[in-house]
Amino acid sequence: MMLLHMWNHVNTRQLALKILGLRCHKHSRACVGLLGEKPQRSEYKHCRLCSTSAPPWRILFFGTDDFALESLKSLTATRGTNESVVASLEVVALSNNVPVKKFADQNGLPVHIWPVVDLQGRFDVGVVVSFGCLLKERLIRQFPLGILNVHPSLLPRWRGPAPVFHTVLHGDATTGVTIMQIRPCRFDVGPILRQETYSVPTHCTADQLGATLATRGAHLLMDTLKTLPERLANKVEQNQTGATSAPKISISMSWVSWEDQTCGEIDRLFRAIGSRIPLRTLWMGKTIKLLDFVGKCDISLSGHGRPPIPGSIIYLKMSNTLAVCCKDDWVGFKAVVLKKRLSAADFYNGYMHHGLTGKPSHQPEQCLFISNRTETSKGTELKETIA
Repeated sequence: MMLLHMWNHVNTRQLALKILGLRCHKHSRACVGLLGEKPQRSEYKHCRLCSTSAPPWRILFFGTDDFALESLKSLTATRGTNESVVASLEVVALSNNVPVKKFADQNGLPVHIWPVVDLQGRFDVGVVVSFGCLLKERLIRQFPLGILNVHPSLLPRWRGPAPVFHTVLHGDATTGVTIMQIRPCRFDVGPILRQETYSVPTHCTADQLGATLATRGAHLLMDTLKTLPERLANKVEQNQTGATSAPKISISMSWVSWEDQTCGEIDRLFRAIGSRIPLRTLWMGKTIKLLDFVGKCDISLSGHGRPPIPGSIIYLKMSNTLAVCCKDDWVGFKAVVLKKRLSAADFYNGYMHHGLTGKPSHQPEQCLFISNRTETSKGTELKETIA
């Protein structure tokens, strides 16, 4: 009975290696101790190259920012535990001044500054999270199990460096995280190992959503590593139907088009990029940054003559808010930047004194924000490209 159990265990390990496309050498880690033999000194190198049948794994982690940090923390926390999937852990960073590098230094993890070249035989699998650099085939092939990626969207939707921002910007009700295998020279096109869906909370910001998906992605990564040979054997190629691009956010996206954007669209734009790039408009030929967005403002203008034009500004004294007319209603901001930060009251008293509070039937230049047509057209072209 004991011999039968050992035989079945050996065959299971051999099958796992066969799935991975590796030869089960009788002196590999999968077989040592099961066949009752020990490798000769000359065979240790081969033993290390084939030590990829089951965890714990020798992992090289590629990452930069706070999103990546969650996965690195999870990997680091499991070292030395009874059910650890990590035999060894080293880190690749783009520079010395990124969260991943600082965490690695604080926790005694070996760090390599990008680029890295010769890794042959030192690692079983790579993990890439929010790294931002394309990996070439000659690097990927140095990992017997390939390189995994934690991506904060349900691929193939939102391929690219800014999936969380575009999820919020386009009002997606559902998103998630994907564990995929890296393919050389192209971002986010590799086969999928795991996916987990997540309902996007109403009115959440990109920062809030990103933090949640970072945690969920880290958990999904750890689960994937526990049964990695099985996951690789059952990986699924991405369907090109529904593929969209998520390019980096840029200043051109921050210009508000009062004539074309609804309250809802301005709200999503602010929640997507507002913490990193303030919304912008033109006033008297100068750039104004719009801060402290408060959403839709309830304003009644009955009896004030013709309807206000988009970009019209009203100062609401009771709430200390600048209300701006957009395509379908009014949105409010508590502060602006014009040379320096100004409260709504300061901007009104200092720059809108010729305007008529609550009476936009007259439209002096001081009471009007103007869309930057040159910049908003770039944003429109971008939106059409990724839709």
